[in-house]
Amino acid sequence: MRVLGLAVLLGVCACGPTLPEQSPEPPNILFCIADDWSWPHAGAYGCSWVKTPGFDRVAREGLLFTRAYTPNAKCAPSRASLLTGRNSWQLEEAANHVCFFPAKFATYPEALARHGYFVGMTGKGWGPGNPGLAQGKPRELAGPPFQARTLKPPTSGISNRDYAANFRDFLDARPAGRRWCFWYGGQEPHRGYEYGSGVAKGGKKTSDLDRVPGFWPDTPAVRNDVLDYAFEVEHFDRQLEKMLALLEERGELDNTIVVVTSDNGMPFPRVKAQEYELSNHMPLAIRWKKGIRAPGRTLDDYVSFVDLAPTFLDVAGLAWEKSGMAPSPGRSLADLFRSDAAGPGRDHVLIGKERHDVGRPNDEGYPIRGILKDGMLYLHNFEPSRWPGGNPETGYLECDGGPAKTEVLQLRRQGNDRRFWELCFGKRGSEELYDVRTDPDCLKNLAEDPSRRALKDSLHEQLLRELREQGDPRMSGRGADFDRFLYSEEPLRGFYEKYKSGKTPKAGWVNPSDFEKEPLD
Repeated sequence: MRVLGLAVLLGVCACGPTLPEQSPEPPNILFCIADDWSWPHAGAYGCSWVKTPGFDRVAREGLLFTRAYTPNAKCAPSRASLLTGRNSWQLEEAANHVCFFPAKFATYPEALARHGYFVGMTGKGWGPGNPGLAQGKPRELAGPPFQARTLKPPTSGISNRDYAANFRDFLDARPAGRRWCFWYGGQEPHRGYEYGSGVAKGGKKTSDLDRVPGFWPDTPAVRNDVLDYAFEVEHFDRQLEKMLALLEERGELDNTIVVVTSDNGMPFPRVKAQEYELSNHMPLAIRWKKGIRAPGRTLDDYVSFVDLAPTFLDVAGLAWEKSGMAPSPGRSLADLFRSDAAGPGRDHVLIGKERHDVGRPNDEGYPIRGILKDGMLYLHNFEPSRWPGGNPETGYLECDGGPAKTEVLQLRRQGNDRRFWELCFGKRGSEELYDVRTDPDCLKNLAEDPSRRALKDSLHEQLLRELREQGDPRMSGRGADFDRFLYSEEPLRGFYEKYKSGKTPKAGWVNPSDFEKEPLD
């Protein structure tokens, strides 16, 4: 039976994890992260229209988590939290997308490399952004790259990188007897997609989808878009299967901790880059035969990405205070590995965002902080006068272009239906409250419900209290600092002003039709 102290339950541990009295032999570490894959789109969660036998095996032979969340639903800030064990509002520039990574924050692969682990990665590590320099060379935040092997991808939207073959090269390069830590960063299911590939090449039917989220129109184009996304998830999973088989062949699977997850939600309107249930709620499965007691369990504990770096250092036998890493609000998950039952553990998580993609005046972001607790999601929007999806006249650049986005915009322009546009791109109030148990699409805002006033106030007070404890600049009147940090790519700086004056082309990750002809009120 484990006992969790108050600091752990509140997620405000100042020094990181403590080691158990008797630890298993330190394992190898295989961390697998997809790019833009939402919970619950895996067979292990009961999803029938995406096939994930690799993920399902990890869950079946280990632990399946039902409440894992990224603090920030965008690639670079989500990965920064995962690598450092710190929430994005604790990471200065790294709270933003396409940023400069601060030199002061070490990552767990860097710490493990100093501790004697052989470290490497393939695919996408931290990014997009500028990682800075170490000894005159770009920092390798996720580890030295192994990228030489390629394959013929099944669609034009899938990377030609042979992740599994690159993993084999890494294992072949590992010095005999060395423990290793490898980052598999699949670039799928990030856009763009080859339209219709889910049906034409994946053998799927549009009728396979059991439902379309209530914030998109249920049209053939949207259904095809979702199935194309599913086909790319399956590519990520097939590479995972090959890696598991390779480890099994070499007799290294059982003392390797395998962690499989994603960085943020699917690249569709009201999901990726926002802070709703499908935005931040991530698939997570962990397998470690020699370190997990009673495998096959499903755990409902709240887990945050800030818990993963403390977990990796914990199982590796590296004390946090000796790692060179900054203090973490996370806690090791090793107590869950040792338990023979489900929970209870952490009872809530914090989420939030600052500036993501370009498209607002003066490079402003859309700052949010939120808390998930007992199945409720409370959000505080600090700048409700701004457009949450990016300014309409510059293409709603907070949202990647694709058929679903185009469908939502066309319905509004044709005057047929504004409700999808309002949900995906319209302005919001300063507070939002959702019961994600009964409303996972976050369609019914309960913030003004008098019967929920006490609950809302309690969540608001807890959120602000913990943000103050974690040193969030927004709690001390310095929130504008996040908007002053420069984009790491010069053409993106001042994009709104450049675009309005005709000095820069339209952004390449959206469709030309996404740009409104005139600003909207």
